[in-house]
Amino acid sequence: MPSTLAVFLVLGLGLSQRSSTQKQMLSKPAIWVRPSFMIPKGRSATIGCRGAGEAMEYQLHFEGGLSALKRPKSSPVMNWVKFPIPAMTSHTAGQYRCSYRSGELWSELSDPLELVVTGLYDTPTLSVEPRSEVTSGENVTFHCQLATATSTFFLLKKGRSSRPQLRYGNLRAEFHLGPVTPAHGGTYRCFGSYNNHAWSFPSKPVKLLVKVPGDAGDTTFAPTEHTSSDYWDSYELTTGTQSQKGSKDSCASFLQAKFSTTPIFPENSFNITATGIFPSSFCLYPYFFL
Repeated sequence: MPSTLAVFLVLGLGLSQRSSTQKQMLSKPAIWVRPSFMIPKGRSATIGCRGAGEAMEYQLHFEGGLSALKRPKSSPVMNWVKFPIPAMTSHTAGQYRCSYRSGELWSELSDPLELVVTGLYDTPTLSVEPRSEVTSGENVTFHCQLATATSTFFLLKKGRSSRPQLRYGNLRAEFHLGPVTPAHGGTYRCFGSYNNHAWSFPSKPVKLLVKVPGDAGDTTFAPTEHTSSDYWDSYELTTGTQSQKGSKDSCASFLQAKFSTTPIFPENSFNITATGIFPSSFCLYPYFFL
């Protein structure tokens, strides 16, 4: 009996210590990227990580391994650090996570942040059939073609709550839409992809206009867009349930995890934390920075 009691006491102590350690683990940090998760080859980007409380040290993990260490600068606003990427390449594209330390305790790893490098391969050609101006109720097909063999194609529509469409193909892929409604109207581009994190240059834009017959004549529904004078509009990779700049319902069937609105760099007041599994579960929102 005494030996049995001793065993139970040891087991109980071990479970208690394990439970105590789990309770002491710090909450996971928020991770984000600026200006976008899609970064043209050679362009710079900055990954941000923010912990809770008095974080003393941050770690950035890339593809499962430790990539960088940093100590936060004292800030009256928030406790966070930047991890710069001077020039995006195929070697810096991939999955990132971060963690932080407060005292002797380390936090959980953040949710994954997937970065994509674009502009590595040829520029695909995008076309639409039967024409770029259709009537509500018709069916349309986008054709994305690349001169060199690839494995995956993405069709992206410019807009706040658009979701990317993915098709597998060698030299070309077809994206079928319809019956179309005014909501399908907008500007589209496509990319070819050789792996999840290496994309081609974007195709030239193709604008789809959807007309709705009415008593007063046809009304053309053109998209309201955020324009960019530089590169194809930056987009933020998000997985989630609610956003100040996006709709829950628009991505509900496409997303599995959650995101939160997170204040980041002092000069910016809004961002969307990027989480989730890429590319099977993601949704694109415009990324507005002035």
